[in-house]
Amino acid sequence: MTTSQPATLVYQRPTSFSEATTHYCPGCTHGIAHRLVAEVLDEMGLREKAIGVAPVGCAVFAYNYFNLDFVEAAHGRAPAMATGIKRVLPENTVFTYQGDGDLASIGMAEIMHAAARGENITVIFANNAIYGMTGGQMAPTTLPGMKTTSSPYGRDVELAGYPIRVSEMLATMEGAGYVVRASLHDPAHIRKAKKAIRRAFETQERGLGFAMVELLSSCPTNWKVTPNEALEFIAKQMVPAFPLGDFKVHPEIAKLRV
Repeated sequence: MTTSQPATLVYQRPTSFSEATTHYCPGCTHGIAHRLVAEVLDEMGLREKAIGVAPVGCAVFAYNYFNLDFVEAAHGRAPAMATGIKRVLPENTVFTYQGDGDLASIGMAEIMHAAARGENITVIFANNAIYGMTGGQMAPTTLPGMKTTSSPYGRDVELAGYPIRVSEMLATMEGAGYVVRASLHDPAHIRKAKKAIRRAFETQERGLGFAMVELLSSCPTNWKVTPNEALEFIAKQMVPAFPLGDFKVHPEIAKLRV
């Protein structure tokens, strides 16, 4: 007769995560991004001193999902609010969570100048190439030819210009210590995204300047595809347009093994 062995716990809700029921659409990867941030905060022991700044957009209710201090910023102004918080409370860990409409459109000046000043904050940037909450309009990151409610025939670059590659742009700022683009379209890339988020928070904890992780994300509802098709769209369409990788890594962070 064999004796049963006690089960080994391999997965549980992070302490930094609340028990709120999600409001995100089925197949949306905001939930995955939230989970990764919560896991990293737990593993680094930062929850008690972490302060998050929520955006305007689909993640406007981000504060509902984290079991830590959170504030709500006006549309696009999360980096400015995070700057104020970090300067008043320099020992705290301050991060923003923003979508592409919030960060790359109305908030473009805020994010550019935060990076230029080398503000010691961490930015989590969810890029799904569309305005989600307001009805699926064209965003600064919308791909050429991509159909949206405000570009029903596809984005015409002669009229609307080309997508903005935020990571490449911010990496040119002297104040930036860590800028990387990752993706959430499959388990292997999700694991890499978590490592990037860890390094971004390490950059802040070591006082090495501005850090941002751009996450290629899905929006099945506004893309008008199934969740599985949305993940394929990221892999086949978004990754070629927004190449993954490290665009700027402080030497001290490059040596870390996480």
